[in-house]
Amino acid sequence: MKEYLLLFRSGLDFKAASPEQLQTAMMKWQKWLGDLEKEKKLVGGQRLMSGGKVLTSSKNGTIDGPFSEGKEVVGGYQLIKAASLDDAVKTARDCPIFEFGGSVEVREPMVN
Repeated sequence: MKEYLLLFRSGLDFKAASPEQLQTAMMKWQKWLGDLEKEKKLVGGQRLMSGGKVLTSSKNGTIDGPFSEGKEVVGGYQLIKAASLDDAVKTARDCPIFEFGGSVEVREPMVN
């Protein structure tokens, strides 16, 4: 099994969502992640804070960010185990983020 990084972009707007919407979303995420854990596919991951900085050069080139458009916001990540990239994509297809208009980028980390 190899490791793959799932990068979650956009999805539910936590500031605008009702408490009921937040509860429903969290239950769906907990179930999906719990299923990954039971299958021994879950390695780890976190939600990310919305603020940060983007470095545009090694000197003073920094901007508030880390994004330029809302659809580009990386809201979190998970590291999973999968047999192949296709298997990782299959796992990502069940992610609840799609129900809230988000997307998942699947990447294989480079191992030295």
